[in-house]
Amino acid sequence: MSHSKQKTKKAFTKRFKVTTTGKILRRHQLGSGHLKRNKTKGALERHKKVVTLFKGEARTIKKLLGA
Repeated sequence: MSHSKQKTKKAFTKRFKVTTTGKILRRHQLGSGHLKRNKTKGALERHKKVVTLFKGEARTIKKLLGA
């Protein structure tokens, strides 16, 4: 039985970036899509920042990215 490689999840390639050192970056975008009028300016600014993932999260995302 031959084992095939896992396909890359294309949705993850659009949302995450792998650095040369192997860290995974993501834009903090959860909850920033709508109802912006009720959110403070600081909260909206925080959503624009790029965040590095924790090791446990990064491990699962790397598998889905095929890295």
